[in-house]
Parts: sequence; structure tokens; C-alpha cells
Amino acid sequence: MDDYEYNELLKKLQTKIDNIEKIISPDVLEKRIKEIEEMESSADFWSDAKKAGELQKEKNSKKSILEKFNSAKNALNDAKDLLEMANEEEDSETKEMLFLDAPKLEELITKLEVSMMLSGEDDDKNAIISIHPGAGGTESQDWASMVYRMYLRWAERMGFKVETLDYQEGDEAGLKDVSFIIKGENAYGYLKVENGIHRLVRISPFDSNAKRHTSFCSVMVSPEVDDDINIVIEDKDIRVDTYRASGAGGQHVNKTDSAIRITHIPTGIVVQCQNDRSQHKNRATAEKMLKSRLYELELMKQQAQKDGQEKSEIGWGHQIRSYVLAPYRQIKDNRSNKAYSNVEAILDGDITKMLEDTLIATKK
Repeated sequence: MDDYEYNELLKKLQTKIDNIEKIISPDVLEKRIKEIEEMESSADFWSDAKKAGELQKEKNSKKSILEKFNSAKNALNDAKDLLEMANEEEDSETKEMLFLDAPKLEELITKLEVSMMLSGEDDDKNAIISIHPGAGGTESQDWASMVYRMYLRWAERMGFKVETLDYQEGDEAGLKDVSFIIKGENAYGYLKVENGIHRLVRISPFDSNAKRHTSFCSVMVSPEVDDDINIVIEDKDIRVDTYRASGAGGQHVNKTDSAIRITHIPTGIVVQCQNDRSQHKNRATAEKMLKSRLYELELMKQQAQKDGQEKSEIGWGHQIRSYVLAPYRQIKDNRSNKAYSNVEAILDGDITKMLEDTLIATKK
């Protein structure tokens, strides 16, 4: 990196900081934080525990945003001041240090930019994910299991918890269907960009002729709804089926129809749960999954109307990313238009940067 490139980088980062400052309005944040702190000091603050908890959550969220912003802004200003001093004193050693630290500075401000992308109403919620293999039998079922493992490894890297709601093994390999919840800070905010069709190109391990195959699987991500969101589901609009749970789970699970499948007739949405021995618990979880899916569908409709899209364009039925393992190795996201060569690491759950790139691209 030379002087010109570094100055151009500082200009780009300053533009980002200016845009973020317009969005978050630090003065407004500080004022609101002080208001909540004054409320906390009042004697009757905890008389309404639910409201008090919500206010504390709001305060902590705003403080976190403000601290990240001030840290990034100060780091940028320090870099500018050091550069100016180095130029005045012709200090090449300091300039070399600044050039070496440039990627860290850029990453810090990009992280701030991403945190702004994760400030939506539902972004802090847990994520309910369903993965379905496309046509192609064993090939697609194996690909679906690879995508499932990718998310599990990502959750592990992030320190998030995973609860499997439904898992149906494939005939020969992979899986036929899986639904699970990833629980952690901004889980939905990160994973909402994963809604869509994921395409794999590789030399098939199931083809004795070693031919190249293309496989697809669909990923659906919904925010886990809480009791504050009122979604009414009428009995006449659903069909409930019970079936025997598959896989491990003890004698009770395998010998009784404890698994639940709910079909929402107006939309065609199907959810199922078999993670508990109790049919009642499985039904409650399946109903929560259905509410989350219906809530996500409504959000997508509203966004599509804002974007001026046709109704037919709503949903996950579009290819968002290609994972090519042969004849070359590259992962390409169709929203950010960025390509990644660290294929093995991504399939092993190292997807945070890819998610962040997509969040920024879709926000723009």
C-alpha cells in the first residue's frame, strides 16, 4: 500500500462513518440512554417487571451501538492524525505501521456497518431454519446434509445453541428434511440472507463414472416469534397429521405417533416436529414454527410491495449462491456478487464474512 491508496481508503472509511452517523444519530442515542437511566433510578421502576426489562434491553442495545460507533470513529481520526504527523516529520516508520494496520481499521468500520444492518425489529431473534433437498435423490439429499452441517458448525463458532426440531434421514445418504432453531444474539439478523436456493456443482461421490453433477437445496429462515406478536391461525385453515417419529429417541418415540405435521392450507406451508416424546409438546413447537413461517411470509410480502415486485417474486424460490467444487473451486453469492476461494472453510462453517458481505450488499 502507498500514500495514495491509504488516503483513498481513509476517504472511503470516512464516508461510511458519516453515513452511519446520519443513521444512528449519536446525540439522540445519548439522550435516550440518559432518559432510561433516570427512569431506572425511580422507586417504582421495577413495579412493571416486563416493561423494565424491555427498557433495560433498549438501553443496552443503544449503548452497544454508541460504543462501537465511537470506537470506530476515534480509530479513524487517530489514523488521520498519525498520518498527518508522519508526513510533517517525514516519519516513514510510522507510515509503514499505518499501512500495515489498514486492514484492521477497515474491518473495524465494516463490523460497525454490519451491526447497523442487524438493528432491525426481528434481527435479534432466534432463527428457525428448514432445509429441503431438491430433485435428484441421493445427490441433493447429501448436499442438504452438507448445508445443514455448515450452519451447525457456524453456530458452534459463534457460541450459539442449536435445537433440532425435525430430522428425516435420506434413503442412502444425507437427509430428506430438517428443521432446527439456532439460538443466539442476532441469529436471525445474520441468517435471514440465507433464504433461497443453494446450488452445488461437484464430481459426484455416488457416480461410479465420476461425472459432474449439479444439486440444489432450499433453505428457509424465519424469526422465532414471541408472544407479543399476535398471529391468528384458525382450525379450518390447518390439517394436523400424526406419524411415528424416525431415528433415535427411545422405545416410546418409536412406538407411538408422537411426531406432528401441520399443513397450512391457504399458503401450502408445511411444518413438522418430532424432537420430543410428548405429542402435545411437538404440536406446540410445530404451531410456533408455523407462526414464524407465516410471520416471515408477511414480512416478505411487505418488503416486496416496497420494492415494487410482483407477488410471484416473493419467496425463497430463487438461486442465491453457487458452490462449485469442480472443475474449479469457488463459492459465488449472487447478491453481493462476491466470490470466495476458501471453499473448505466455508463448508466447515466459516461463513460470517460471506453473510456480512451479503447483508451490506442487500442493504445498499
